[in-house]
Amino acid sequence: MTVSYPVKGEHLHKRYKNQVVLNDVSLTLQEGEIYGLIGPSGAGKTTLVRILLGLEKADSGTVELFEKRPTLNAFRSLGYMAQSDALYNELSAYHNLEFFASIQGMHGKEKKQRIDEVAKAVDLDKDLKKNVSNFSGGMKRRLSLAAALVHSPRLYLLDEPTVGLDPMIRRKLWTLFHYLKGKGATIIVTTHVMDEVAQCDRVGLLSEGKIIAEGAPKELIEHYGVSSVEDIFIVNEKEAAKK
Repeated sequence: MTVSYPVKGEHLHKRYKNQVVLNDVSLTLQEGEIYGLIGPSGAGKTTLVRILLGLEKADSGTVELFEKRPTLNAFRSLGYMAQSDALYNELSAYHNLEFFASIQGMHGKEKKQRIDEVAKAVDLDKDLKKNVSNFSGGMKRRLSLAAALVHSPRLYLLDEPTVGLDPMIRRKLWTLFHYLKGKGATIIVTTHVMDEVAQCDRVGLLSEGKIIAEGAPKELIEHYGVSSVEDIFIVNEKEAAKK
């Protein structure tokens, strides 16, 4: 049986001027899993996601999406939610989703039905006629997620999707992520919110451009003998200080 890997990055290096952002990072996602990329701000999470997408080039190393080099066609198979909302503020929420659906090749009744479905999934179905300029920050995050969902991709790369959302909405979105996983989708979520770690099948802990630990959250906690995944960062810092 041939194993398919939706995302595979090997020996990735990236430097900005004198700052090393990624230092020999390798990452492979399994099909149908939620993978959490965990780390403090500035650890390199967003850079890694952009390189995996082909939106940014690594200085060295290789990337494959669905076992091929990233191409524009690959975007038909993935949904990307950036850390900054890429929305048209002068348009309504509906017209934003209509635009993103259209560039993914969706038309007619299928497009309208799918827009209604994803708007309901992110709890914006009653706000579709409103201009995005009138949306709160949390509403914009949810609309950005809906745009990533609209074409039913096989792979989702979500960069801090729950930032600025209240706990009830966050819980609803994580229920949605698990539903998508159950339908066979693969999801990578970047976050520095530690209570979301337990929701992931596997996590990679990124610190100063390196993945310092990787595995199922419970297994990592047992291996390091700590009470939370967050404590692994502290253990790593203490070990580094001894060297």
